[in-house]
Amino acid sequence: MSAPPQSQGETLTDKAQLIAYLEAGCKPAEDWRIGTEHEKFCYSLDDLRPLPYGGERGIGALLDGLQRFGWEPVLEGENVIALSKDGASVSLEPGGQVELSGAPLKTIHETCSEVHTHLDQVRQVMGPMKAAAMGLGFNPKWARADIPWMPKGRYKIMGEYMPKKGKLGLDMMLRTCTVQVNLDFASEADMVKKFRVGLALQPVATALFANSPFTEGRPNGFLSFRSHIWTDTDPDRCGVLPFVFEDGMGFERYVDHVLDVPMYFVYRDGRYIDASGQSFRDFLDGRLPALPGEKPKMGDWADHLSTLFPEVRLKKFLEMRGADGGPWKSLCALPALWVGLLYDQGALDAAWDLVKDWTLEEHQYLRDEVPRQALHTPFRGKPLNAVARQAVEIAAQGLKARRLLDGQGDDETHFLSLLRSRVEREKSPAEYLLDDFHGRWRESIDPVFTECAY
Repeated sequence: MSAPPQSQGETLTDKAQLIAYLEAGCKPAEDWRIGTEHEKFCYSLDDLRPLPYGGERGIGALLDGLQRFGWEPVLEGENVIALSKDGASVSLEPGGQVELSGAPLKTIHETCSEVHTHLDQVRQVMGPMKAAAMGLGFNPKWARADIPWMPKGRYKIMGEYMPKKGKLGLDMMLRTCTVQVNLDFASEADMVKKFRVGLALQPVATALFANSPFTEGRPNGFLSFRSHIWTDTDPDRCGVLPFVFEDGMGFERYVDHVLDVPMYFVYRDGRYIDASGQSFRDFLDGRLPALPGEKPKMGDWADHLSTLFPEVRLKKFLEMRGADGGPWKSLCALPALWVGLLYDQGALDAAWDLVKDWTLEEHQYLRDEVPRQALHTPFRGKPLNAVARQAVEIAAQGLKARRLLDGQGDDETHFLSLLRSRVEREKSPAEYLLDDFHGRWRESIDPVFTECAY
């Protein structure tokens, strides 16, 4: 989640400015970039407990240690709550999950190198701390009450508001990790097509990357419990977004949707002001109860956009948000999947042909069922794995068409090999973990902290 805004920007007086903010994301294909974000659980090696913020073995110490690699600290009060360098950032999720928000890069080769460098730096700092990090979608061992909160003002406000809207919002904040990719668009029409394909195929990504089958040391009945959690977090800001598939979808339609989502906060003078449940429409009219008579700044709009949590989120780019955190190769495979599907026109057209006749009822069915059944979810008379197989092959053709080679002369298609293996075996990562749990782990969850460590 976002660090405090560095500049509030221009004063907002009408909706046209909000639309223009999103329109400013349009750019020619030669300027499209790939931004990969991934979160990880950090824990002490001796007792496997999540790290607190403070102390010699805390998250704050990790952030301090990473500064030796040239990262610049971002402060909230006296606490370092993020780092920045060369267009990338390292930030904190509410329960101490550490996130890399990668720089906008041109190729998957560069993205994978960035992931490798970051995880190597994390290992170098955490090793002497006798701590480690791992990739899963949901904390496999510890109860919500065992997770320490990080010292960020927005999380206090969100933590108090979440239980008013759903039963699992605090679990989302404290016990989940994801990997996502952020991608560009050329025009409003290009954005709409990518948004529709992204929403339709997000359950396929969820199934391919399902990796959260444990809760408090036992199987939870899901393959992606992280994905299920979003279904009972906050109906105002999560879900399938049926209007995206309707005639008239565009930047203005998305702005209208965002304006109707209740706010969380306003950031002023180094502190977060509670505006939970209040209306950005009222704010635009100078009638926000939290700041009477004051008009919003562009930074307030950017903040508000970041508090929506659909499976695909629009800012000045599109965020693909459906995948669980996972092993190192997954962190390269997810951007490869979506870049392959969305960054080549032929692949994008083929992906749209694959999903364009799906009904809203089918979209909702997949959203509800995939967290439990993943690739085995029945869909149109076959397991969803059949659609996943097609999607992976379309992505491979899209990556091949990009013809972007590494130093060894390889294109980007090899980053999909992990996903090809999953569709061939019809098995998500969560199922392998369950096999190990019931087999060689002898129903102990502790080995996951070793075998899923980065």
